[in-house]
Amino acid sequence: MTGLRKRVTVGFLSIVCLLFFSGMVSFLELSLLSRDTGEILKANKRNIELAKEMLDAAHEQNIALIRLSVFGDRSCDSLCRKSMERLENTLLVAQSEALEKSFLDSLAFATTELRLVTDNYLAFGGAARADSPAALRPDSLGGRWYSEEYQALYGRLTAAIKSYMTSTQSSLVPRAEQMKKNAYRAVTPVLISLVVMIAIVLMLFYFMSIYCVTPIERMNKGLGDWLSFRVPFAVKGDLKDEVLELKEKIESLINISKQTKS
Repeated sequence: MTGLRKRVTVGFLSIVCLLFFSGMVSFLELSLLSRDTGEILKANKRNIELAKEMLDAAHEQNIALIRLSVFGDRSCDSLCRKSMERLENTLLVAQSEALEKSFLDSLAFATTELRLVTDNYLAFGGAARADSPAALRPDSLGGRWYSEEYQALYGRLTAAIKSYMTSTQSSLVPRAEQMKKNAYRAVTPVLISLVVMIAIVLMLFYFMSIYCVTPIERMNKGLGDWLSFRVPFAVKGDLKDEVLELKEKIESLINISKQTKS
């Protein structure tokens, strides 16, 4: 490979390699960013699904306890137990999947409180009132128990579930900051490559103008002047490689032409 061809090839291969390297780095960083975004969205969706499941179970438990305690409907006894088990099982799943378990402490405590009060009522309060005529009246002992004891615990439980539902929002802040850094890292190689490529292209333009374009223009003008006006062919400049060889061959042809005419 001759000198001029080598310089041009090396210059453009450098640009291609730089583009390839920056593209691969950006692709890797964007892949990591996409994965982190997917994990955050997946965790948030899963968190909302579990919270909805617990709210549904708590609501069923609440309706069953109202019908049982206020209206004395003993058929709701099994539904009340099933809803409580459903709530506790969902809580166990949430605890096993949670990365930050501190958000679930208040929810676990509220669930335990509700379980103890519910079991205590089902074991003693409900059985004692099973055959009582007062059980069918809204102002019965069961109604007072519900409003004075159970309702407050139910309110704390639902508040804890809602707090758990929004708990991922607080954990999104540091992860969002990390994603922001990853986004900058993904863009930075492209920006650096862009600056370097501009510098390389300007250098190639400069050297191509100095060592190739300008000498060829001068030789073209000098050869035209010699053919038209017999002005001596004299091209000055820092000529190298194939351009210098071309100049020397043109001078040789001119000298041969002069010798032939003489």
